Amino acid sequence: MAQVATSVINKPAWVDLSTTDPAAARGFYSTVFGWDIEVNQDPQYGGYALARSNGQDVAGIGGTQSPDQPAAWMLYIGTDDAEALGAKVQAAGGTVAAPAFDVGDQGRMAVFQDPAGAFITGWQAARMGGFGSQAPNSFAWAEVNGAQDIFIGVNVLDASGYPDCRPEYIAAFEHLANLATRAGVEGRSRFRIHTPLIALSKADIIRRGRDLGVDFSLTWSCYAPEPDGRACGLCDACLLRSKGFTEAHLPDPAGGG
Repeated sequence: MAQVATSVINKPAWVDLSTTDPAAARGFYSTVFGWDIEVNQDPQYGGYALARSNGQDVAGIGGTQSPDQPAAWMLYIGTDDAEALGAKVQAAGGTVAAPAFDVGDQGRMAVFQDPAGAFITGWQAARMGGFGSQAPNSFAWAEVNGAQDIFIGVNVLDASGYPDCRPEYIAAFEHLANLATRAGVEGRSRFRIHTPLIALSKADIIRRGRDLGVDFSLTWSCYAPEPDGRACGLCDACLLRSKGFTEAHLPDPAGGG
């Protein structure tokens, strides 16, 4: 873990395994993926091992923290402020399971749960920057399985052009999801579609984004951009966005499109 940190923000930065038998896990994964695995001899890391592929960091392997903790892989999302990320999690309805703490001189981490109970970890890099490779035998994708709560950012003000933004459509789709899936029919899952923005004005959505620390320069609304990529400023989406920023008394860093 001696590499210099690189900035990985709001996307997967690292993945590691907590297991009841780290030695067996190291043998298994080194055989399957050809990883070179080295155990950190510093006692403060509790036998945590770093896996490398072609000399690049790809994953970690360590022991579970308690006897009743199941073996599982954990995904880390990069952040530049673990405490601030925790505040965003709580504001969005999640839970801070473990507040931000130092991991030696490697960085800071915090553990969260989303509203449905799924765990995710935030990683604020210091010396340990995260993945060193996206080649074969390294991290490629992450997803949540068994989710019953689906969140979508539709807004009823867009319903004139996009009728799937209507509350009636969302209610019908939720009913269909429970009627047309095996899990729903057998009663093993009750799917719920959450639309936290559906009844808000565009100005209210922008204010909520501001409060959550959204970088609006990275957002896009235009459906008819100019050849150089600039927003047209004339389509319905651009006009609604411009009106929202005006009513929120905030400048649009994307130029009003």
